[in-house]
Amino acid sequence: MCRCSTRSVRSFTDLKRDHILFSLSTPSYSNAFLIFWDDKNKVLELNIRDQTVEYGWPDYKPNMWHSICTTWDSSTGLVQLWFDGQPSIRKYISSGSNIRGRPIIILGQEQDSHGGGFDINQSFVGMMSDVHMWNYILSPCEIQSYVDIKNFTPGNVLNWKALNFQITGRVLIEDKQKICY
Repeated sequence: MCRCSTRSVRSFTDLKRDHILFSLSTPSYSNAFLIFWDDKNKVLELNIRDQTVEYGWPDYKPNMWHSICTTWDSSTGLVQLWFDGQPSIRKYISSGSNIRGRPIIILGQEQDSHGGGFDINQSFVGMMSDVHMWNYILSPCEIQSYVDIKNFTPGNVLNWKALNFQITGRVLIEDKQKICY
């Protein structure tokens, strides 16, 4: 399924606890790809094929929109996080093969098993927008266009405007509101 990939999400929350933004599970890996905020340690965690890499980011402030983009190259194991347009250092994580199998993607909940095993204490409460996933690594300029909400190529694996989704629980879907200044 994924050899190289980029995932991007915008989120807004007032949570001051752990929460999940993006969870991709396969039959082989409950955390095939996960973006998790660990509030106690003030780190964003990326989990790829059940291996974790942490990025300290104290600017993950509540009541603000944040853009989080991640890149991963399975052949080298290089992973990078882009937070509000700022790149982190590259780190090594799981390498050597693609993420394979029937994926289930859930926003705002971690899958402790394929498609289930949720922990209410890790649930996301807030607003989410512009979730995209590509099967290639975006360039820094393409990531900046996404962050700046300029013209960017929508995800070719997940495209926010063309998602086929199922709502479970208390979820409100609404059109993006324009802010007038």
